[in-house]
Order: sequence, then C-alpha cells, then structure tokens
Amino acid sequence: MSRNLLNKTAPSGRLKAITPSDTTVYDPPLYALYIGGTGAVAVVAAETGATVTFTAVPTGTILPIQVSKVMSTNTTATNIVGFGN
Repeated sequence: MSRNLLNKTAPSGRLKAITPSDTTVYDPPLYALYIGGTGAVAVVAAETGATVTFTAVPTGTILPIQVSKVMSTNTTATNIVGFGN
C-alpha cells in the first residue's frame, strides 16, 4: 500500500457514489467518505484489512479514513460518497 495516500491534502479528483458491497474493492483506496444520511458505516481499512464499524455517524460527516471496501453488512448510513485520487 502506498503511504503517499496518508498525507492527502489536495482536493479529490475522483468522487464516487457508494453502494455498500461486501465484494467491491476500491483500488486505489478511497481516502475519505462523506455520509449523507445518519447510520452505521462498516469499512475495510486499506492498510491493515481490518473491518471496522463506525456507529451513529451523523448526516454531513466526512470520515477521513482510507478504505478498500464499504461493506453492505452492518452499513445503515445512506447517500455515501467516496473521495479518491
């Protein structure tokens, strides 16, 4: 995994409407998620492969996390947008 994604400060050049899926892999990884509708967001961390669920994420939140997957299992948030490079 490229470490240069860790210091991403430029605006995103790639925005993607996210449909949570247990099988879709983002390569290169997304480096942030916008959450348009409150709920839980289950992701797979790009660097470690760990699956983590963020609970009760409020509408309008930007999660500054690098992910290779946004899982359908345990994700209840809606209108998710991924930021990439």
